[in-house]
Amino acid sequence: MSEVLYQKLQNLLKREQIRINEPLAKHTTFQIGGPADYLLLPEKDTQVAEAVVLCKEEGIPFFILGKGSNLLVSDEGYRGVIIKLAENFSHIDIKGNKVTAQSGASLYDMADSIAEHGLCGFEFASGIPGTLGGAVTMNAGAYGGEMKDIITDAVVMDLNGNKHYLKKEELRLGYRKSVVQEEHMVVLEASFLLEAGREEDIRAGIAELTRKREEKQPLEYASAGSTFKRPEGYFAGKLIMDSELRGYQVGNAQVSEKHCGFVINKGGATAQEVYTLIQDVIRIVYEKQGVRLEPEVRLLGDFGNKKGKASK
Repeated sequence: MSEVLYQKLQNLLKREQIRINEPLAKHTTFQIGGPADYLLLPEKDTQVAEAVVLCKEEGIPFFILGKGSNLLVSDEGYRGVIIKLAENFSHIDIKGNKVTAQSGASLYDMADSIAEHGLCGFEFASGIPGTLGGAVTMNAGAYGGEMKDIITDAVVMDLNGNKHYLKKEELRLGYRKSVVQEEHMVVLEASFLLEAGREEDIRAGIAELTRKREEKQPLEYASAGSTFKRPEGYFAGKLIMDSELRGYQVGNAQVSEKHCGFVINKGGATAQEVYTLIQDVIRIVYEKQGVRLEPEVRLLGDFGNKKGKASK
């Protein structure tokens, strides 16, 4: 990247908000990924908009990142600018039964604050290892709940840096999809209406869901959560298990023996190993079960003849 671009970025953000050649393994739950040319840590909507507009004007690829919980970054990293909306972009505001939060707020932190205010309905999201922005973009869900069940509206930004207020129906939330994803927009904040409850009961509910996750999911290993989307009429984990792929391994990437719907990093796995394993699983399940699995994990960077999609 040019010195000219670096100077322009410094006109938008403080020096400590700009990182050069930042290893993306430090910013993904897979703990995998080579360096990004630049990683930006904006604190305000205007900084996000200005960074996006600058990248477009300069013809520089860019990608909006949260906690990297649903992402596999190539071993070569990313030639462009990563705009990370996480800790610096995570304010949570609770008034009455309305919750509004910036997109970088972690779902765990939101669940904790919401429980403290005696509001229920957000418990299902407490163990999803991501940020609000990603959860809205993907209509994240778990244990019978989804974002679409509780969200009322969101503020999003298009790739020209313009902000839009979208009501729930305008978000077009479906199974792991939304208008935000389809039109490559960026979630800046979202609001929810929840119901009053007793904090003790809410925390007991969160604890029970945590117990179920710890019992059934390989939380002791780095992963990107559920690796595959749920095929209509089937469960991905069972299809993989029935295809005798429990524990299937490529290098240090493995189909979890605890839950076959998870691909885990056993320690030191490369992105190429994970990618190869995912492709193997898709091929073998189709050969044995006649069902073609679709990855839920997004790719970023170069994977041989396939490149992960980035924002333009």
